[in-house]
Amino acid sequence: MRGGDRPSASLQLLSLGLVLLYFFTSGSTVGLVEGQKTWCIAKPSASNEILAQNLDYACSQVSCAVIQKGGPCYYPDSPVSRAAVAMNLYYAYSGRHPWNCYFNNSALVVQSDPSYGSCTYY
Repeated sequence: MRGGDRPSASLQLLSLGLVLLYFFTSGSTVGLVEGQKTWCIAKPSASNEILAQNLDYACSQVSCAVIQKGGPCYYPDSPVSRAAVAMNLYYAYSGRHPWNCYFNNSALVVQSDPSYGSCTYY
């Protein structure tokens, strides 16, 4: 490559693909100590429409009985709270991989347990 020449777009895409492949197959999340437990929660800034889609998807894959009326995670009965519990259930069931907490960029992997009262996040 001559001075001032830029790498081709295909070379840039290949490089990006290799970095992403390494990240998603490395078996850990950047910055986490191996074996450290993580949870998946909804971003508070996510729209109610996206949260409803996440809730529907997660509950089509795992049992969401804990967020049904009378369940330990029913309250607070807000879209972000209900979606966070459902998204974490899916995340835990699927192996706690970073890609299982993407939800169209409306979720976060956290290191502190979001459990509250009788609602336990697994």
